[in-house]
Amino acid sequence: MFDVDRFVASCRAALTERTPEIAIKELLEGAVAHPADLEAALGTPTEGRITPLHHSPELTILQVIWTPGLEAWPHDHRMWAIIGLYGGREDNMFYRREGQGLAVAGHRRLEDGDVAVLGRDVIHSVVNPLRKFTGAIHIYGGDLFGTPRSEWETGQERPFDMERARHAFAEANERWRAECVRGAETG
Repeated sequence: MFDVDRFVASCRAALTERTPEIAIKELLEGAVAHPADLEAALGTPTEGRITPLHHSPELTILQVIWTPGLEAWPHDHRMWAIIGLYGGREDNMFYRREGQGLAVAGHRRLEDGDVAVLGRDVIHSVVNPLRKFTGAIHIYGGDLFGTPRSEWETGQERPFDMERARHAFAEANERWRAECVRGAETG
C-alpha cells in the first residue's frame, strides 16, 4: 500500500544522494508501478487539481490531476523535475529559447507507469489528450512555489503565475462537467 508520509520521507532521504533526482526517480518508478495503491491512497480522480503532498525549500511533491483536454502552456521549473503517471496520459512538448520566443525541440508521451526526469533548464507544455482524468506525481528539486519561473501562454515570456494555473484547472473542470452534462442529455 502506498503511504504518502513514508514516500515523502524516502524522497527527503534521497536528497542526500550524489544524484538525488536518480534516486527519487527510482522511488517514483516503484510507486507508479502500483497504480491501484496510489489511487487508493490519494483518491480516484474526479476533477483536475494540483495538490501539494510535500513542500519545503529543497523538495516539492505534488499530485497533479489533469482534466480531460486540459492544456498547460509552455513553462519552466528552474530545477530538476520528475514526473510519474499512475493513470491516463500526458503529452509533453519541449521547447528551447529562440530569439525572444520559443522553438519546438521535441516531444514525449507519458502513459501509465512512465516516469520522466526533466533537467533544470527544460521548458515544456503538457496536454491530457484523453477523455479521462490523468493522475500523476510531480517531484521537484526545490521550492516550486517560491522559485521565480517563466511561462509563455501568449508566446511572450512572463513570470509564472500559480493562481493563473489553478484558474486554468478550474476552467477545464467546468468545461468537462458541461461536456458530460451535454453528453448525458443527448445520449
